[in-house]
Amino acid sequence: MKQYKGYLIDLDGTMFRGEEPIVAAVEFIDMLNKKQLPYLFITNNSSKTQKEVSDKLNHLGIYSTPEHVVTTSIATAKYIKNKKQNANCYVIGETGINKALQEEGLETSSDREYDFVVVGIDRQINYEKYANACLAIQNGATFISTNSDVVIPDERGLLPGNGALTSVITVSTGQMPTFIGKPETVIMDEALSIINLSPEETLMVGDNYDTDILAGMNAGMDTLMAFTGVTTREQLSKKDRLPTHQVDNLSEWIERI
Repeated sequence: MKQYKGYLIDLDGTMFRGEEPIVAAVEFIDMLNKKQLPYLFITNNSSKTQKEVSDKLNHLGIYSTPEHVVTTSIATAKYIKNKKQNANCYVIGETGINKALQEEGLETSSDREYDFVVVGIDRQINYEKYANACLAIQNGATFISTNSDVVIPDERGLLPGNGALTSVITVSTGQMPTFIGKPETVIMDEALSIINLSPEETLMVGDNYDTDILAGMNAGMDTLMAFTGVTTREQLSKKDRLPTHQVDNLSEWIERI
C-alpha cells in the first residue's frame, strides 16, 4: 500500500456535518499528528475566516490551527489580486470572503465601476444583491464564484450551496463565472504550495465526487472517497473515473496511514 507524505482534507461531509463531527474524524487527524504527517483542510465554504474554521474544528475535538485551513476565500482573493492589484469588487458573501479580499488590499467600495463580481455563500441573499451583481456584469465586470457546490451537507440534510446561488446570476446574465474552489486547480495549487509537497506525494480526502475527488484528479493526486456526505456508492458506480481508494468512513483508513 502506497504511503502518502501529506493529506489535503475536505471539511463539510468529511470532518463534520453541520455542528456534528463525522465518525472517526477526530481519530483520523490524531493519527496524522501522531505520525507527524502534514495536512491541510481544504474548504469551499467562503463564509468563515481561517480562524473561525479552525476554532470550530477544535470545538469538535479535531485538532487544527488557522494555518491548517485553506479556504476558497483565500484562493479567490489571491487569484483576483494576481489579475489586478487594485481591483474593485462587488461582493455577495459573508465574513470570510470580505475579509480575505480586504487583507489582499482589494477594494469593495461602490463609488466607482466594479472590476469583478465575487459570489460566495450568502445566507442573507436577496433580490437587490442579485440585481446589483447582474448589472455590474452587464457593465463589464468579470464574474467570479468561490465554488460550484450546489448543496451543503448539514445535520438537517443537503442545503442549497454557493453553486445554486451562482446559477441565478448565470441564468440572468448568460455569463459563466470563473470558479476558484474545488474541483478547480486554483485552490489545489495554493494548498500544495503551502504544504510543500508534490501531487504524487499527497492524498486528497473527501466525500463529494464532483468537488473533492475531481479536484484531486485534476491536480494529479491520488484520492480517497469517504461515503459520509454527499456522494453515495450508487452514484459513484455510474462515474467513468473512480477515486484511488474508497471507504465507508475514515476509521477504515486510519490503520493505513
